[in-house]
Amino acid sequence: MSDFFKYRAYIFSFLVILGAVFYVGYYVGQETEKEQAKFSTVLNKDGNSQIDFDSFWKAWSILDEKFVAVASSTEKVDSQTRVYGAIEGMVASLGDPYTVFFPPVESKIFEEEISGNFGGVGMEVGVKDETLTVIAPLKDTPAYKAGIKAGDKIIKIDEVVTAGLNTSEAIKKIRGEVGTVVTLTLSRENMRDTFDIKVVRGIINIPSIDTEIKKDVFIISLYNFSAISSNAFRGALRDFVESGRTKMIIDLRGNPGGYLEAAIDMASWFLPPGKVVVKEDFKKEADAQLFRSKGYNIFNENLRLVILIDEGSASASEILAGALQEHGVATLVGTKSFGKGSVQELIDITDTTSLKVTIAQWLTPNGKSISNGGLTPDVEVELDVEKFKTGVDTQIEKAIEVLNQI
Repeated sequence: MSDFFKYRAYIFSFLVILGAVFYVGYYVGQETEKEQAKFSTVLNKDGNSQIDFDSFWKAWSILDEKFVAVASSTEKVDSQTRVYGAIEGMVASLGDPYTVFFPPVESKIFEEEISGNFGGVGMEVGVKDETLTVIAPLKDTPAYKAGIKAGDKIIKIDEVVTAGLNTSEAIKKIRGEVGTVVTLTLSRENMRDTFDIKVVRGIINIPSIDTEIKKDVFIISLYNFSAISSNAFRGALRDFVESGRTKMIIDLRGNPGGYLEAAIDMASWFLPPGKVVVKEDFKKEADAQLFRSKGYNIFNENLRLVILIDEGSASASEILAGALQEHGVATLVGTKSFGKGSVQELIDITDTTSLKVTIAQWLTPNGKSISNGGLTPDVEVELDVEKFKTGVDTQIEKAIEVLNQI
């Protein structure tokens, strides 16, 4: 074969190979675009509109291509951490402080928190008016003994500004090794300047209930709605009945709530069977659930009942107080409650991550949203802090006065 024909053969072979490569590249490109299109556009659940993910993938690609981790400020972040960050950002966009994504480390911490006794300072916190706020310090805990009060705004935790932190992030910073100190910068109503309180972290054993008799009135102080609260409350009611008295105060001040079942059980001692205690209102109206009294209803019309609430009364406290108020069983005395009437469910996303998501809200028997401003007392009275230091509880005194007028 001449050199000319050999050369033509080489050219032909090269063109064939080039064409094949072009075809394969074109085909792969088309398939890749099809695959990307699947992820770039997602239908809303209602099927009426589409969500464009192009901007997400473009930003992801730019970060892959251009981002340089500056050693002095940023550690190299792997792709999985970026995925977690994207989920956290999506969750934060909802604007609900109680809906939180937990990456592996945070998920483990949260599981430990809800498992029982724990190390910390002993207070319930939430976000109110976009500010991290103390719902209530638990009785006889480090926070309680340090003088932290319901309604205190937490401005900083060990020099970390809390603006923008959700409750889980804040709790993570407040927690620490037992015996170590956390400094909280607080603001308090009627105080012009912020101030610091140092609290020594300890093992927190959640208290349950106390009873006392004052001026012929039987007082039940309930500190939470834990797994053992229902039995403790039943015992306190037995003591009340055996005392022969007819006037009762249930003190829910500083009670951050707990188990719904405990609130239903306690309300059942005062309501006939079938009376609505609370409505659980889901996204779909068809899923709504009514929780009704079990109908223990052991008290007659001779009972005189006042429930004390304040800005530290939240969740299950508001369910119990709201039900007995609206059914005409109890008079509410004190100050407005916290307004924590949402329901969260903890859902595993992977073996090591989870999502705490608000799935419903609590409505009182008359349909009032507890989250919408909390409960308003029938008789409003502030606690006189100065008198309280001398042993005079002005809210208890007012509650007794109201009982004597019923």
